[in-house]
Amino acid sequence: MSSAANFSWLKKVRWDENGLVPVIAQEAGSNDVLMFAWMNRDALARTVELGEAVYWSRSRKKLWHKGEESGHTQKVLEIRLDCDEDVILLKIEQAGSIACHTGRHSCFYQKFEGDARSGDWQVVEPVLQDPETMYANSKKSTP
Repeated sequence: MSSAANFSWLKKVRWDENGLVPVIAQEAGSNDVLMFAWMNRDALARTVELGEAVYWSRSRKKLWHKGEESGHTQKVLEIRLDCDEDVILLKIEQAGSIACHTGRHSCFYQKFEGDARSGDWQVVEPVLQDPETMYANSKKSTP
């Protein structure tokens, strides 16, 4: 992989104080918003080079190739930069129709229903694959 610092197109992105930019993954065709994540320069450069989504995991503090454990990769069809140049939109094809680590199609599976006084969040999307089976192979290989 080339050093991300060498790519002049990365300079147009308005990175935050931590060197990150928010990213929305939208499914091509359905236009469903599947997930929200973060990228640093290396993640965005790697995404362009691979043609698959690579994010920055803030909790693990490392690059995260989406689907590296679950197999649910994201083929990137388009990369767009918003008008303020501080948000990335990926138009993707989601392998296995599962984007969320909970085994659902989208991370946005909870919908607010009701009014301000008595409303609550309701689960509105089913689990398509049990997370235990999704990550079984990666857990077996972890010491």
